[in-house]
Amino acid sequence: MNHKEPKIIEHLAFLSVKHNVYLSELYQALVSAKETGKSTCEELTVEYRGIINTQPVFLITKANRVIAQFPVAKEFLFRKDISFESWLDTDKIHKQVAKRKLAADLMSIDNLRHGMKKISLQGEVLETQNPQLIHTQYGNSVMLNNILIGDETGSIKLCLWGEHANFPAVGDTVQIKHASVHIFKRERQLSLGKSGTISILQSNADRLKQKPSLLSA
Repeated sequence: MNHKEPKIIEHLAFLSVKHNVYLSELYQALVSAKETGKSTCEELTVEYRGIINTQPVFLITKANRVIAQFPVAKEFLFRKDISFESWLDTDKIHKQVAKRKLAADLMSIDNLRHGMKKISLQGEVLETQNPQLIHTQYGNSVMLNNILIGDETGSIKLCLWGEHANFPAVGDTVQIKHASVHIFKRERQLSLGKSGTISILQSNADRLKQKPSLLSA
């Protein structure tokens, strides 16, 4: 086996998962492009670009945007004993699959409906209130903060109780998991309940640090 082949295998497997195409079809697209000059695999276009150091070079684009370009050993294109399943059985590919699954599971705010449970979404904190001490019917007291979060589709109020009441801040990007949707005073609201979580993906303070200063221009 060519010493560069494992890298090619990993690279093709990663591309197939990232762009949601069958690995076997992506491989066949390479073979076809070598013979005809160009082929397609779903939304990907594969072009044969010639020979460099005795190896065929392929360019992969999507909607006229370059995705990848790499050389492949000639003998690799004529293999018959390929186990595509084993190509996908690596830690890197498993992480990419998990990442795509999380993205697919995220809800947009405009699709939230009363009664939904175990909702996961990402959004930006648009408004916060000063936490208030609430006396419950059970005789204890707990802090409450109602914040407004939004994404490109809309906004919704999120009720944060107890230890969650003091964060996040306006401008933070947050991820919410296992929340539920209910109606209060004819308004949709999110609630974390006992199993829900909220985490800060990027704080507004960090975002401001990353922006170039106008004074330094």
